[in-house]
Amino acid sequence: MDASIFFVIVGAVAVAAVARWRGWPAPLLVTVVALAAAFLPFVPNPSIDGHVLLNLVLPPLLYSAALDVSFISFTRAMPQIRRLGIGLVVVTTVVVGLVAWWLLPELTLPGALLLGAIVAPPDAVSAAAIGRKLGLPRRVMTVLSGESLINDATSLTLYRVFAATVVTGAAFNFWSTIWQFLLAVIVGVLIGLVFGLFMHQLRMRSDDAVINGTVGLLAPFGAYAIAEQLGGSGVIAVVAMGLYVGFNAPRTSYTTRQQEAPLWLSADFLLESFVFAYIGLQLPRVVADLNDGEVWPVIGLSAAVLLVVLLVRPLFVFPASAWGQWWTRMRLRKWERMKNGGAAVPVTVERRGRHPLTEEQLRQRLTETKLSWRDNAVISWAGMRGVVTLATALAAADIAQMDAQAAHALVVVAFVVTVGTLLLQGLTLPWLIRVLRVVDDREEQEDARQMAAVRERSREAGKAYLRDMRKQWAQEQGEDQLAAFDAFAKRLIRVESDSETTQIDLRPRPTQEQFMAMAKGWLAVRRRLLLDERDAGNLSEEVMHELITAMDAEELALDTRAATRPQSRA
Repeated sequence: MDASIFFVIVGAVAVAAVARWRGWPAPLLVTVVALAAAFLPFVPNPSIDGHVLLNLVLPPLLYSAALDVSFISFTRAMPQIRRLGIGLVVVTTVVVGLVAWWLLPELTLPGALLLGAIVAPPDAVSAAAIGRKLGLPRRVMTVLSGESLINDATSLTLYRVFAATVVTGAAFNFWSTIWQFLLAVIVGVLIGLVFGLFMHQLRMRSDDAVINGTVGLLAPFGAYAIAEQLGGSGVIAVVAMGLYVGFNAPRTSYTTRQQEAPLWLSADFLLESFVFAYIGLQLPRVVADLNDGEVWPVIGLSAAVLLVVLLVRPLFVFPASAWGQWWTRMRLRKWERMKNGGAAVPVTVERRGRHPLTEEQLRQRLTETKLSWRDNAVISWAGMRGVVTLATALAAADIAQMDAQAAHALVVVAFVVTVGTLLLQGLTLPWLIRVLRVVDDREEQEDARQMAAVRERSREAGKAYLRDMRKQWAQEQGEDQLAAFDAFAKRLIRVESDSETTQIDLRPRPTQEQFMAMAKGWLAVRRRLLLDERDAGNLSEEVMHELITAMDAEELALDTRAATRPQSRA
């Protein structure tokens, strides 16, 4: 590795660490500091091939993001995610391309559309960090996170199409583009599910958190590379794998989950710090590479494209949201007419191996989540660009058939748009969220209601398990020794009192093996209940993860006590 890259990474991590310590948005501070440092003569300015940067940074960042996304919330928000991740990217590509071609004809129309594909996809890293800190409602966070998972696939597909057009000089073929996109999605999903199934089976059969974590670090690169080689979308492959593994993560060993979380947090922190530092460092250099006669036309084009990018998003988001609500009303009215007219509309829909859908749950499936104008305002302004725009711009500059002036212009515009959106939108987004008061007390109340209800059902399931174990204890130890088991059971469900504990004969005590087996069985029963409640639609995935995290801590405490007890007796 080039020594300059090492120093950039160290500096970026140091600045990001200060940002986290002070509670500031780390990507923004890293970009600003790097931009200022780029003018200092002793600061290194490494150069990395765009394809290398994309292949090294994008797979782990996408996989980590997909692991954290609730699959159920993702599917429910799919209409909004699809409109933003596909529709908005296409619209932005076309509008930016036409404006760029009009202002700088030297780009040619394919080159201008290539520029549009490069600047089209937002990067939700900064927006998600700000949203989590300020407590954005889950419905907004899901849309932003879901959009960032699929818009890269759309933009990279368009990038490949227009790059090939620039290279070959062939005319643009609309149907060929549609076929390429469909092929990219289908192949990407299949490859991602194969890798996801492999990862899940490995995690189910292996309790070695080190092996699971190591394979987990390598798998996104493998899925991405294989999907790209087969003509699919590496982005879709990594996202599909991450969603599958994340959805089934509660079924695996708690040690894998506990090691996985800090591992990916550290990887994200390192990669994001470097990428945003690289963005800031490169901007002065790419501007300096322009010839004297190119500077002002390209700067003017950059400002125009930045303005277009800022305006197209809200002009798309609000009408698209209104159309989505209108379409929802039409679907519900049709469903009501079918039901009231005696058509065969079942009250429940059978799902193999899962709970049936009730009529209310089926209605929810047909209903698109409603976003208020405040929600849409935040989504409209959360359009910061990032690693994909940076990497594809650098890769496009290496296209031999592109005019040198056009290639320089393309890179400068992409960097200006990236830095401009990071600074303009990133710095003002927290203010916008506070002013609009985009919060949802009902969401917190519903979470509290679900948590209280499932805790009660979990407690009852645990008691039922202990009653079965009590019968087994009576058969093995005798009826006269049930008092010891009752005391042990009360310790598990935490309802014992000091007076009861001192009055009960605790002999024979459960052995260490018996204690661990019963305690872990009790936890396993409660985990299964949480999964069943999630699958039945009675419990949100976010609340389920919160409760399972608490159970993981309990199991860790059990294993820690078992491991240290012999030493303490010695």
